Amino acid sequence: MKKHPGVFFENIKLGTGGRFVLDRNLKKVSIGKSVEFRNYTCMLVLKDATLEIGDRFFMNNFCSINCLERISIGENTLFGENVKLYDHNHTYETSPVFKVHTSEFTTAPIIIGKNCWLGSNVTVLKGVTIGDNCIIGAGCTIYRDIPENTTVVNEQELIFKARE
Repeated sequence: MKKHPGVFFENIKLGTGGRFVLDRNLKKVSIGKSVEFRNYTCMLVLKDATLEIGDRFFMNNFCSINCLERISIGENTLFGENVKLYDHNHTYETSPVFKVHTSEFTTAPIIIGKNCWLGSNVTVLKGVTIGDNCIIGAGCTIYRDIPENTTVVNEQELIFKARE
């Protein structure tokens, strides 16, 4: 494997079926010590983008990181299954007709602090900062900043009705 001069890692564990798609013109990929990527994880880092992952990070099965600008993840952070990070969004027009541009994007960095836990099926969107020591409950979509020491839950009411 030929190593890119902007890619740094040490002592990582990779599960089966994972993919790292790294543009040759990326800015930087830095992966800390004692990092584990479980099965079927995907990392996409495109031109001029930076991905930084701190020490002792754990990513469970079926997670993906899609980095077009900058994503930073602090040490001692863990992701449940199927967590998705997107530091970008497609551009679109609404007038005269609705049209999504498949190859044009708006971007903003994602910063995730130290000692965080993102539960299964969490999605983090562009421009978000999650402070240190946060817990993001399963199924949440995070689209705005989360202060440090915060727990976020997805409050969907469950309705139970007894059958007659």
